[in-house]
Amino acid sequence: MRLHLLVLCAMTLLLVAVQTAQLYGEARERLGERALTASRIVSRLPDVIAGATRAVPDATLNARVNALRAEAEADFIVVGDRRGVRLAHPLPERLGRPMEGGDNALPLAGQEVVSVARGSLGLSVRGKVPIWAGGVRGGQVVGVVSTGYLMPQVWHLVLGALVSLLPWFVLALALGTLGAVWAARRLRAEILNLEPEQIAALVSEQRAVLAALREGVLAVNAAGQVTLSSDRAASMLGRADHAPLAQLWPELARLTDPGAPGRHQNLELTLRGQPVLVNLEPLDSGGFVAGFRDRAEALALAEELTHARGFVDVLRAQTHEYQNRLHVLSGLLQLGRGEEALRVLNAEIHADSQFRQLLRDVQVPRLVALLAGKRERAQELGIDFQVAEGSSLGPQWERHADTLVSAVGNLTQNAFEALGGQPGQVTVLIGEDPEGMQIEVEDSGPGVPPHLDARLYGRGVSSKGEGRGYGLHGVTVRLHALGGELRHTRRDGRTVFLLSLPLPAPLRPAPRAPTPHPAGETP
Repeated sequence: MRLHLLVLCAMTLLLVAVQTAQLYGEARERLGERALTASRIVSRLPDVIAGATRAVPDATLNARVNALRAEAEADFIVVGDRRGVRLAHPLPERLGRPMEGGDNALPLAGQEVVSVARGSLGLSVRGKVPIWAGGVRGGQVVGVVSTGYLMPQVWHLVLGALVSLLPWFVLALALGTLGAVWAARRLRAEILNLEPEQIAALVSEQRAVLAALREGVLAVNAAGQVTLSSDRAASMLGRADHAPLAQLWPELARLTDPGAPGRHQNLELTLRGQPVLVNLEPLDSGGFVAGFRDRAEALALAEELTHARGFVDVLRAQTHEYQNRLHVLSGLLQLGRGEEALRVLNAEIHADSQFRQLLRDVQVPRLVALLAGKRERAQELGIDFQVAEGSSLGPQWERHADTLVSAVGNLTQNAFEALGGQPGQVTVLIGEDPEGMQIEVEDSGPGVPPHLDARLYGRGVSSKGEGRGYGLHGVTVRLHALGGELRHTRRDGRTVFLLSLPLPAPLRPAPRAPTPHPAGETP
């Protein structure tokens, strides 16, 4: 608003300056015409013609001319002879002296002229007319009449005109001020009462936030035009800003057409052949904001979180179990039952040794560590957890250790949850043959609900409530990427999940640099 008022005041001052210049020109022109008219009248008077012809200063002539000056409201009327010597002047003491201003050449040559010059009385507007001998125009010039108005009188006229226009200037300024206030309030309401510097700060922060996001973000208006995009979105789409969504991402454009979509979370779409997860948030003004990320990255993050939770559960279970055992041993020793304490300790050592013996042929250390942790967790839950005798796995499967750990961790955890806190049994069988490897996870739970059996491996499908059902889906995706599969069945009243992977291709040895030979020798 202050800027608007400043511009308005500047425009008003400029208008006043232009008007002043125009009024000054008009005043000078009008006074020049008046001066010229007065000079014409005086130049035709017989007394003036006679005095100019005699070329002698005359007090009577001077009085006559000064009387005419008063009637004409001029500042001066000067009569001079053909030599430019004053014959009449407002100040009698200046009679007989040369006229000043240097503008007598044209009048003495027979021309009428209006000029602005500085004389003995100051700067003035003058109208000068030649005096013709005998009053006959075109004859001999015997003198000159100069009628003038001093410049203060010009500015007095200009000031009077400006004063008459002052109310209009004030009215224009007042209306402009009211308009500025109204426009400022309307604009502030439209921009959430933010000042320009606050808007600039918000835009800068928005750009920084978009640049820092690892997800792609698109803002689309009601017309289907992309109006904003993050750096990640621009890199995934090729280009984004100010382009039709239908051209950049046809699948998302079809999904959101017509009108603004509802709120959606984790929609599975494809972007340039790459599966992505999309979140949609509608805008009140029409259009929507879409956030999307690579599904593989999301699954990898979910698996990392699952592993972390699994490790936490394992560590907590181990801590709990070992504390219980230490309490038992401490109690027996305090009661003086050392032999019984020794039997308990030997039993624990034997059970642990027996479990490790079952895993001696499984040569994937991370998988062995996972199963050992799951055994501790099972003991905490009161579940009989077993690894089938004869389980084995060669070291070549170490390259797929992440997938195996994720798969076995999810399957055993699901088996524990399937027992619903009741005593039961979970058995893991690991084996391999010339075609690949297989892992079976068997539990004595009630099995998969019939209404979920056909779509159990779909994303978000679970009988455990909202927010579940991502583990099996992620495992299935990773197994399919390696050419494997996951299926389930009921066998002898037990639920069995069977995981299989084809034999991995042998790793190609890295090329070795050629061995240098001494000069002159052939390798």
